[in-house]
Amino acid sequence: MSQWTEGRIVAHKQWTERLFSLSVEAEDIPYEAGQFIKLALPAGDQMLARAYSFVNPPHERPYEFYYVTLPDGPLTQRLCRLAAGEALFLSHRAAGFLVLSEVPDAEHLWLLATGTGIAPFLSILGSDTPWRRYRRVVLVHAVRFAAELTYRDLIASLRARHEGRFDAVSIVSRERAEGALAGRIPQAILDGRLETAAGIGLSAPGSQVMVCGNPAMVTDTVHALAERGMKKHRRRSPGQITVENFW
Repeated sequence: MSQWTEGRIVAHKQWTERLFSLSVEAEDIPYEAGQFIKLALPAGDQMLARAYSFVNPPHERPYEFYYVTLPDGPLTQRLCRLAAGEALFLSHRAAGFLVLSEVPDAEHLWLLATGTGIAPFLSILGSDTPWRRYRRVVLVHAVRFAAELTYRDLIASLRARHEGRFDAVSIVSRERAEGALAGRIPQAILDGRLETAAGIGLSAPGSQVMVCGNPAMVTDTVHALAERGMKKHRRRSPGQITVENFW
């Protein structure tokens, strides 16, 4: 178990039947806001592990992770039964490139997420970096049902703390929800509703866009953004779109 550090659960919040947040105390693990590590539990002589993004920014403790249980997920079915005081193992090294050190400067920063893909963006928003580098920041959280619009108190506190510089847009696809757009992120981009809701434009070169969510959303969103003249950002070929597939 040399690649693992043992942590202890200090809180376990259930949002819905399938959505949970784990708070874990453990030794310091260096990471950049937006990165992930692996969480693991022993399974015989091996470790059952899966990658999860940090919700908390690097300067805050305890560590927090947001996850969805899967009916056939051997790890998540065990995670959701853990209680405060029980052990959970964390990998020593963080990974991932959904970080602002990989994103160019711009006037506006858009963070587009589905489901638990909001986790790395909450970590980024809790750090100082986006507020030093971008004039306006917009968080978009798309879910199936209104009950899955989690972390609303945290988002409200960010809006109050960064008044005039931050806004959040909710999108709900499978029911009508007060205060939320209907449908999916790609369509809301194509028909202009997303920009109207945020009150700012979404186009190159004034915007940088980070996208995190299920692969179908990521693919469709990249295509929709291409209609606005945007392309994926690469170190050797600068662009406006940074993505991470997230389940």
